[in-house]
Amino acid sequence: MTTTDDRVLFDVDRDKRIATITLNNPKQRNSYDAAMRDAIARCLDRVAEDDDLTVVLLRGAEGVFSAGADMNNAYAWYGDKASPQAKRRPSQRRRLTVDRKSFGFYHNFMGFPKVTVGEISGYALGGGFEMALMTDISVIARDTKIGMPATRFLGPVLGSLHMFFHRLGPVLARRLLLTGDIIEAGSIEHLGVFTETCDPEKVTARAWYWAQKAAKMPADGVVIAKEAFRLVEATSAYQGEEVASYLFHAFGTNLQFAPGEFNFVKTRAEHGTKEAFRLRDEYFHVPEPD
Repeated sequence: MTTTDDRVLFDVDRDKRIATITLNNPKQRNSYDAAMRDAIARCLDRVAEDDDLTVVLLRGAEGVFSAGADMNNAYAWYGDKASPQAKRRPSQRRRLTVDRKSFGFYHNFMGFPKVTVGEISGYALGGGFEMALMTDISVIARDTKIGMPATRFLGPVLGSLHMFFHRLGPVLARRLLLTGDIIEAGSIEHLGVFTETCDPEKVTARAWYWAQKAAKMPADGVVIAKEAFRLVEATSAYQGEEVASYLFHAFGTNLQFAPGEFNFVKTRAEHGTKEAFRLRDEYFHVPEPD
């Protein structure tokens, strides 16, 4: 069934106690804007409040998980007064207000009281990569492109640093955030970042398999376990994360670009989105040594 936003689909299998949320914006690699993110949040609320559901499966339409936040409106997230047409950046007070609300979505997802399973293929970039890492059980195709490429033009403190360091380890987290590299999931399979890494054609079946396994567990036990997990992680890995994530994001993305540095927002305004991405890739390309 569709939600109030047809870019988000919501289905329930009551016999198996599993709900499925599908990001349905394939023309833009299932990237999302604030309205689409809010629709996902409403679906999650329905699952959280339904005692007969134990698992939520998060996936993307047409073989792509999500390319993250829609960069066609980078400043529009902050409201009309901060739009590119206004020819000025959003103030820090505006950034903090909006980012605090925005990060509430990710905090709720990270501490969601039911089991979350990710069916991840194609691309998991930016916010899509964060959501993939936040799922309890993640099944990813080996050729899935993962990373935080927006750090190249919005700054290396995007997202939850606590979560990146906890889930990826400090070495890989630093590499992805300080270079903006996009890598294939198969290249880090040995690190055990994801529950299961498999061939692309097996992702859907394997994610459904894991969802069914988790749904067999006692519903009360699952909720108690999720809250216990949240407490342990909050005290051992995520202490201070709730404030630090939006604070770092609001301050860290308000960059001043030096002459010669690549300014994506300015380049896009001058040349259009497609050409801006081409110029971005050209600027950041460094050939491997022989």
